Amino acid sequence: MLRISRLTDYGTMILVHLAGQDAGLCSASDVAAGTHLALPTVQKLLKTLAKSGLVGSVRGADGGYRLTRAPEEITAAEILNVLEGPVAITECSTETHQCELEPLCQVGSAWQKINRAIRSVMEDIRLSDLRRPPTEFVLKDLRQSPVANPYSHGS
Repeated sequence: MLRISRLTDYGTMILVHLAGQDAGLCSASDVAAGTHLALPTVQKLLKTLAKSGLVGSVRGADGGYRLTRAPEEITAAEILNVLEGPVAITECSTETHQCELEPLCQVGSAWQKINRAIRSVMEDIRLSDLRRPPTEFVLKDLRQSPVANPYSHGS
């Protein structure tokens, strides 16, 4: 299963929270309270986000954190790159792939095409979309329509 880590999910929640602060500074404890995340987790993620340049920090009694760019300028792909690394669903989908089977592989180019499609969609989704999802992002209960597993042998 392809899945982002819990820390990436939390990091995205932090960025969405900061996007709602209208360029004002937020302390780590304000972010923790606003996202309902543990303060040590928030501090760790804010440090990573600040190191990447997505978030800026100001020290001092009136300091805090804020986005360095408008939410419309930050893509989901960029967020994922910072928190997880580049999207790569298979070894041959990475820029530095070193699969010894690549010359013989018949499916690698298809996986690379799928990887590019996922990356393209993520480039089109902005932090502003994550904050206020458009109507086509309506959350669906995936349990309502299970997808048949072609590998199951009856149940």
